[in-house]
Amino acid sequence: METDSSKPAFKRILLKLSGEALMGPGEYGIHTRTVESICSQIKKIKSYGVEIGLVVGGGNIFRGVHASERGMDRVIGDNIGMLATVMNSLALMDMLEKMGIYTRVMSAVRIEAFAEQYIRRRAVRHLEKGRLVIFAAGTGNPYFSTDTAASLRAREVSAELLIKATNVDGVFSADPKKDEEAVFYPHLTYMDILTQKLKVIDSTAVSLLMESKIPLRVINLTKEGNLERVVLGQDVGTLVTQNE
Repeated sequence: METDSSKPAFKRILLKLSGEALMGPGEYGIHTRTVESICSQIKKIKSYGVEIGLVVGGGNIFRGVHASERGMDRVIGDNIGMLATVMNSLALMDMLEKMGIYTRVMSAVRIEAFAEQYIRRRAVRHLEKGRLVIFAAGTGNPYFSTDTAASLRAREVSAELLIKATNVDGVFSADPKKDEEAVFYPHLTYMDILTQKLKVIDSTAVSLLMESKIPLRVINLTKEGNLERVVLGQDVGTLVTQNE
């Protein structure tokens, strides 16, 4: 979908960020300059009047899967990972509000001292009032990825598009940073992801998006302006839909 219009192509979107996106040049943690850059891009699309939900991972702080491989109980590891997403959500909220964007963090686990409890109707009301909502703590359950949480929240709040922000230009047949012959896919179906076993989002997330018919756009967030171009309806990165 190409358009020269300065009007947004979507009323409500959900943006999925990996925890690693907040690391910047570091090997772990939260890099303030990087967070500022990401939030500046979000502020730009917010200026178009788009209603924005956001899900962020926790891999820059802790990954439950990796911890379980080293002997930690998987449920405990995933619980720690959920708390890591809360930490990242608070960091994003702080930066966004410094930029003048009214923001609410809603947690899938009860943590009232830091965030509101996630209630779907309240989240939708926040969005309708123009507040940016950050959905923290994944689904609130172990064994589910933040990609699944993003797909679930996108469906629950009736988002028109799920945007997955990465550090590559979309979906490829292999890791383009390791394989120079990796083929770029401008458009895929959800069945393509499953049958070709492409590492885009996990199968649970795919199922949720297929059922709700919500399109997915995979973009390179490190390229300034990509997020804005997507919101304006331009073809950026890879579009994944239910049908060809």
